[in-house]
Amino acid sequence: MKWYSQNASTILQQLDTSRIAGLDEAEAKRRLEQHGLNELTAKETEPAWKMLLKSFKEPLIVILLIATGLALASAAYDFFVSGDQAHAMASVYEAVAIVLIVLINSGITFHQTRTAQKSLDALADMRQHHMKVLRGSNWLSIPADHLVPGDIVSVKSGDFIEGDLRWLKASELQINESHLTGESDAIDKSVEPIDEETELGDRTNMGYSGSMVVNGNGIGVVVATGMDTELGKISGLMQDIDDQKTPIEKSVYSLSQKLMIIAGIIIVITIGYDLVKQLIQVGSISMDSFGGISATAIAIAVASIPDAMPVVLSIVLTIGAKMMASQKGLVKSLSSVETLGSTTYIASDKTGTLTKNEMAVTRFLANGQIYNVEGNGYTPIGDFIRADGGDTHSADYQRFLEVAVLNNEAEIKPDDKQNWRPFGNPTDVSLVVLAAKQGIKRDELLEDKGDRDIDIVRIFPFDSTRKMMTVVIKENGRYFSLTKGAPDVIKPLTELALIDGQKVDIQNASATIEESMLEFANDALRTISIAQREITKEAALNASSAELEQHLTFLGLVGIIDPPREEVRQSVKKLTDASVNVVMITGDHAMTAKAIAKQLGIIQSKDADVITGRDLEEMSDAQLSKRVLDTRVYARVTPEHKQRIIKQLQAHEQVVAMTGDGINDAPALKAADIGIAMGINGTEVTKDAADLILLDDQFTTIEKSVESGRTIFANILNFMRHELTTNVAEVLSLLLGVFLITSSIGQVTEVTPTLTALMVLWVNMVSDSLPSFALGYDEAESDVMKQRPRDAKQSILANGMLRRVLLRGGVMGGMVFAAFVWAAMQGYSVAQSQTIAFLTLVFGQLWHVYDARSVKTLFDRNPFSNSRLTLAVGFAATSSILVTLMPFFNNVMGTAPLSMPMYVGIIIISAIPTFAISGIKKLVGMKSQTDSSQLTQLDSE
Repeated sequence: MKWYSQNASTILQQLDTSRIAGLDEAEAKRRLEQHGLNELTAKETEPAWKMLLKSFKEPLIVILLIATGLALASAAYDFFVSGDQAHAMASVYEAVAIVLIVLINSGITFHQTRTAQKSLDALADMRQHHMKVLRGSNWLSIPADHLVPGDIVSVKSGDFIEGDLRWLKASELQINESHLTGESDAIDKSVEPIDEETELGDRTNMGYSGSMVVNGNGIGVVVATGMDTELGKISGLMQDIDDQKTPIEKSVYSLSQKLMIIAGIIIVITIGYDLVKQLIQVGSISMDSFGGISATAIAIAVASIPDAMPVVLSIVLTIGAKMMASQKGLVKSLSSVETLGSTTYIASDKTGTLTKNEMAVTRFLANGQIYNVEGNGYTPIGDFIRADGGDTHSADYQRFLEVAVLNNEAEIKPDDKQNWRPFGNPTDVSLVVLAAKQGIKRDELLEDKGDRDIDIVRIFPFDSTRKMMTVVIKENGRYFSLTKGAPDVIKPLTELALIDGQKVDIQNASATIEESMLEFANDALRTISIAQREITKEAALNASSAELEQHLTFLGLVGIIDPPREEVRQSVKKLTDASVNVVMITGDHAMTAKAIAKQLGIIQSKDADVITGRDLEEMSDAQLSKRVLDTRVYARVTPEHKQRIIKQLQAHEQVVAMTGDGINDAPALKAADIGIAMGINGTEVTKDAADLILLDDQFTTIEKSVESGRTIFANILNFMRHELTTNVAEVLSLLLGVFLITSSIGQVTEVTPTLTALMVLWVNMVSDSLPSFALGYDEAESDVMKQRPRDAKQSILANGMLRRVLLRGGVMGGMVFAAFVWAAMQGYSVAQSQTIAFLTLVFGQLWHVYDARSVKTLFDRNPFSNSRLTLAVGFAATSSILVTLMPFFNNVMGTAPLSMPMYVGIIIISAIPTFAISGIKKLVGMKSQTDSSQLTQLDSE
């Protein structure tokens, strides 16, 4: 029900409650049973065992589990049937090694999934308060979670509001609702009914759960509790949102599914081919030969899967996360590191994100002159500069500033770290800071008993009816009433104006004042007029506010705004150059939002399109879809609106990042592809819903994070290109052995695999993965912030990557098979032949890693610029040779020692494919550039 559109008596009747007595205890207990506790319902979390089981359903894990099953079946046959204990133990080693790989990968997946979502707990923690409630004609303090609809509650300055209220009494009542609306300024509350179409931020007769009373006091009736409150609706929205898969997660999952299918097909074909071949050659199928066939199938299964890819991906993303942390960006979800590099839209809240959430006076009119105020925030440092370039004299605005701070109850104080903190109404605080920049302080004025003796006589607080505040002072025996308020209210009450040090008739100053008001309004500045009047002692002591607030002398006008952050404009420009669109989504007024957006460069013209919350309510999804890609400013929106905007952008296949600091931003942060929260001023709810937390609250950190994300994704592509090339080489070398070796060659039989499964695992997990880790530390190869974001739908094998993987993998695999056949023909043993093939593969892919780290060729990057890569390659090479020399690994992996000349020859020969292919590509590229430059020269002639 729209309680704000009903009068008080109707609401009390509908809620069956009494303004005088409240609810009795029996009725309150009944309603508590009916509506439940006044708390937010937590979403049921998935049990840990289900999360763990899910990790075993990944496509890559399924293939490895199948390979484990084959290895165990082969071991069982050898143990209990054929009696080949050596082959049985080899199969057991293979099964154990594969299981370890599965457990490592699944453990990492489980750990990431298990990361706790605390958003709802943080929301619930906000509610651990008590409220003053009228029960059975007595005012009681009860736990907030026992509040029920129909309760009459009383609040005062400093209280939190628990439950949604309809105000019945409001005395100078001001509420901070920035957690819902995004507006930093306190909202004046009243009791009169308002229009049914009024948006949440303008419902002046309502109080919402989670808000805080800034000034005054009030009495209200509870109309909603728990999940029925506006705060509860936000909680519900968060529960309804599924976690978004990031682009890299989608790409890797898609690739994993394809690899699983390809691996399955290859295994089936291999086993089927070997069985048919044996049937044709021998006329029957023996279980002994099936053992050899299964060994090949296991090796192919392992070779088909980039076993280390999940681990390497996590580590490379962790490297990226550490890079971002050094730049004040704390990543909660590792995959979010890459997502930032794919981001096409950054939808940002205004208050506290693009602006400082610190009301400040940026301009003022005094003595007939406009002054620009330097400095922002609460630090009382900054000069005043005349807008017309004339000389500035403090005497011209001395009285104006004195009245501004004397008619004021706010203050600023330094904390332990000497950071200035505000106390009081945000508008009053801005006036205190303004005066303090000139050394004028309220306490000092009142304490000075020398040349000036000033005392406060009476105070008439601000209220929403008068829209003014008046303070009566006694100054050196004379009495003055000092008034501040809305300009449209003050102006009709003024008779004189202080212009150039002289009091002139208000009509003569009217043009200057109205021109200034219009100028300030056009720049979305909130305006407050300052005036005074000299009065008699009798009036000072006895006159009413209405009698004092007339015949005023206008002293000046201030323009107040929540100022933009200094660094944001440059960051917006850099993001725009990187083809990332910055969109402002705020609960503030359209004019204010547009002005800030113009200052920050989000829009280029004041005539730019702005969509308000009311517009959104009237739009269909189809209508919004047509405008969402081109709109850069949304104003007066609710949390539901923010989610709707994000979903429409995502429907256009855009990757959306949402920034914010208030509770009202949390659902949108969770719905976005990546949520970004402010670390200093952000609420715990927002931080917990986010994927990235800005530790310094600087918007520019987002820009740096986008650059880091793009760099990390480039490194991810490099390591995936490297790993997949190795997998292609492994599979091809094994398949060539299956299909081309039809009879024994020396000591090598036709069912002997080119590589053992453990050799393949060693390559995948050690000599291949360690250099891949190091690729995560590579710097960007080019200016990534001058490129367009990558297409999130695009396969990671796009842009020629598949062709490059197949070409290099094919050549490498062919060389490995050729080395194996050559060794067999030279009379080497099975173990030695497989070892030669193994080392040819190891050193082939170690040379290839230098080619994989460049989108061009290995000649275009300094091979020693990444010291970690050099160390990783050195370790992988040394350890791979050692496993051919140590007896333990000879038994487990099936390796055998070789001669020194053989080791040297393998290292040199395995480099040929990489250098040859890169050299050819380099020459072709140079020729293309030469031809292009010649054509350009001819065109110019």
